[in-house]
Amino acid sequence: QVRLAESGGGSAQAGGSLRLSCVVSGSTSGRTCLAWFRQAPGKEREEIAGVDANGNSRHADAVKGRFRISQDNTKNMLYLDMNNLKPEDTAVYYCAAEKWSWQPCRLVAEQIKPNYWGQGTQVTVSS
Repeated sequence: QVRLAESGGGSAQAGGSLRLSCVVSGSTSGRTCLAWFRQAPGKEREEIAGVDANGNSRHADAVKGRFRISQDNTKNMLYLDMNNLKPEDTAVYYCAAEKWSWQPCRLVAEQIKPNYWGQGTQVTVSS
């Protein structure tokens, strides 16, 4: 069982910055990929950044160069640093985890397939 809890959402002006945090608790056992998803009104939930069990990361084109995913395994934390925010970044942001059964999770699919989700945190960017 993996439990996820996000914090750090809120409002920002275009061009501003926010940092999202996710507490990762429970048993990840070194076999878990972690990711940030977002869902804007009327749109599907999409992965915007992910990190695998070996620390390899990726970012969606829409956020590449502006957002950065990172983790602190000593504190069981996952972060998303968001810079140069745009109004189109407005969405509910979710922390997610995909735990593999027998080997370290790798980012092989276009998006991870989460077994676990956080409750989500709202980010609103005004122009």
